[in-house]
Amino acid sequence: MSFQAPSDPNLPNGMVIRKNRGQYVVQAGNQFITCTASNRLYKKLIYPTADLSSNPHHRVQRVEEINEVDPVAVGDYVAYLPGSENTGLIEAVLPRRNQISRKDYHGNHFQQHAFEQVLVANIDQVVIVFAAAKPEPKWNLLDRYLVAAESFGLPAVVCITKTDLIQPGMLDSVLNIYRQVGYTILLTSATTGEGIQQAQQTLGEKISILMGKSGVGKTSLLNAIQPGLGLRVSAVGTGEVGKGRHTTTHLELFPLDAGGGVVDTPGMREFDLWHIDSYDLAACFPEMRPYLGGCQFQSDCLHKAEPGCAIRQAVNLGKISAQRYTNYQKLLAET
Repeated sequence: MSFQAPSDPNLPNGMVIRKNRGQYVVQAGNQFITCTASNRLYKKLIYPTADLSSNPHHRVQRVEEINEVDPVAVGDYVAYLPGSENTGLIEAVLPRRNQISRKDYHGNHFQQHAFEQVLVANIDQVVIVFAAAKPEPKWNLLDRYLVAAESFGLPAVVCITKTDLIQPGMLDSVLNIYRQVGYTILLTSATTGEGIQQAQQTLGEKISILMGKSGVGKTSLLNAIQPGLGLRVSAVGTGEVGKGRHTTTHLELFPLDAGGGVVDTPGMREFDLWHIDSYDLAACFPEMRPYLGGCQFQSDCLHKAEPGCAIRQAVNLGKISAQRYTNYQKLLAET
């Protein structure tokens, strides 16, 4: 798997393709370097604020802990200090093109602190995988994933698996809502082969993160796309990560024969949104964007019960899906 990276001329560079409990595998050309992260990556240096008319002071005022679960993510380009026998120490994470994160909680039962968990960095698209049946799709969870992708400016594809378990067209009334918004919908079945070629083309030459609950058929889908791939991916981590133990500790970027690669996020039952302000949430629904600023209270409108709300009027006129608006309200209650 080849890649183009931002570079640090002072140290060897590579891309993190695997992480597991504080250990990282960095691909540097044809080499695979097992690394740990420098303690400096877990600290944020705070400098005194200087008067604009004077030069800034370079003396560190204090040191703060970072607000991330892990400063290094799969997909990161890093600079590392080589050690012996293909080992190294990650000294710097190079600038990210993008990332996708969720909220994670650390602490005891009485006091918990929210941290950012960066799932993957420098990706091309988010592929959200839902089963047509067994388990039944939960559209509010789909909207949660889509909002997360939109909040980070990432293209999203909706992949429906196990279409052989339902009658043709059975989900059209719901899926057409997402098609009209502009999302690509893939209908696939590893049993019949439906949509597999289209899925191969969608994933090829791109770095994709797969998101979805356990049991939706990601392993079978990946095996159909590339024989043996799903088995390799599922061997990385099985079982669900329940609420209260959010952290996904083992993630890996797997190369595709058609170019690019995939990262699976196994077994996430919970996906708490990170960094979205309540007044910015509506902008994460593409169909709502044309109406932003048209409300009576303009940017101060949360689109709940305010008079003169352009988005609520669009819902009443059928221009915005009532289902999507209901899911917007549920997410708004969490922000």
